[in-house]
Amino acid sequence: MTTTAADEVTGICRDLLRIDTTNTGDPRTTAGERVAAEYVAAQLAEVGLDFELHESAPKRANLVARIPGADRTRGALLVHGHLDVVPADASEWSVPPFAGAEKDGYLWGRGAIDMKDFDAMMLAVVRDWQRTGYVPPRDIVLAFTADEEAGMEYGSQWLVREHRDLFEGCTEAIGEVGGYSYTVNDNLRLYLVQTAEKGLDWLRLHATGRPGHGSFIHDDNAVTALAEAVAAVGRHRFPVVLTPTVRTFLQEVGDALGIDLDPDDPEIAVAKLGPIANLIGATIRNTANPTRLEAGYKDNVIPGKASATVDCRTLPGQAESFLAELREIIGPDIEIEHMHRQPAVETEFGGPLVDAMGAALRAEDPGARTVPYLMSGGTDAKAFATLGIRCFGFAPLRLPADLNFAALFHGIDERVPVEGLKFGVRVLDRLLRNS
Repeated sequence: MTTTAADEVTGICRDLLRIDTTNTGDPRTTAGERVAAEYVAAQLAEVGLDFELHESAPKRANLVARIPGADRTRGALLVHGHLDVVPADASEWSVPPFAGAEKDGYLWGRGAIDMKDFDAMMLAVVRDWQRTGYVPPRDIVLAFTADEEAGMEYGSQWLVREHRDLFEGCTEAIGEVGGYSYTVNDNLRLYLVQTAEKGLDWLRLHATGRPGHGSFIHDDNAVTALAEAVAAVGRHRFPVVLTPTVRTFLQEVGDALGIDLDPDDPEIAVAKLGPIANLIGATIRNTANPTRLEAGYKDNVIPGKASATVDCRTLPGQAESFLAELREIIGPDIEIEHMHRQPAVETEFGGPLVDAMGAALRAEDPGARTVPYLMSGGTDAKAFATLGIRCFGFAPLRLPADLNFAALFHGIDERVPVEGLKFGVRVLDRLLRNS
């Protein structure tokens, strides 16, 4: 009996979930991606595919493979997925997060949707091609990266900087957080294709004051100044700005749901989106969320400096106006330090690749309709876009209508529907064959 991609994708995903690739953001406690990259290498080698494995640091491994296409004069398509996952506290889960358990029609584990499911789809598709001798219409470049969950410095950013030749000729790319379904009714499912993502700016705010004994009266207290600034940032609601991608998405969703879109008050429409409301709500404005505080070294000593980390996400074209508004919020005496900064990316929702996405989905789900959306977070697309590559989020999944998909990203009991995984690998295969 011939083994197909859909036959083996679940097993590959289970294997990957059982490899702990926790990325804490701290090299001392990060597990690293080397073991997972070696697993990927073995899967490719077994069917005769060549690859390059590069370590950016000890245990931080990236793997890239190129599959030659029938027409090598065409631009290559990059298909990328990261191997690292965010931490998981086993005491909070109903199943062990690294057991790769299958129950209730789902495959459970940290990374099930972010994004070892798509890594498994990639492997299953190309292994099937190799077994059957299939040659894609153009070059396909596979990239399995490290460190996406903590800024990409050991992964896609490093690859682009140190090994950009591996992506020679790539004109388009597909990666995570797109191509998943949002059920409108039994006959209509919107599949969200990511065509844009917010910019990332991790800031440190610093306040300074006069140090002294905690028993004295102090009008110049760094902790007080910082606390006031952080509270102001945390409570501030930035104004609504509808980018072309978000406006198109809301119009499409409004049409599907029979909702009139008011461009001056889109939150009414967003509130009716159910499980994706939080995901979409974060894309209609810039955001700034305080995440960490640091000050002092002794309970009875007022420190001379206090610092806070703020996670800022900016809409395409909004980075400079955002910083100007942030400065007004915190006042002139707070110092702003940029720790990690990556620009927003955006591409048009159109062209042969986008058409092929829609066709591949409809072949498996006649009720499918593709719509563009802007992602509030960030992906490896930020690195690959610097090479002039048009980047899309398209890791296809047909989801149960009642599944709160957005809550599973970095959440407890992360899981992927097994049938959705098999659906995804069939769609990916069709897309790559017809792109």
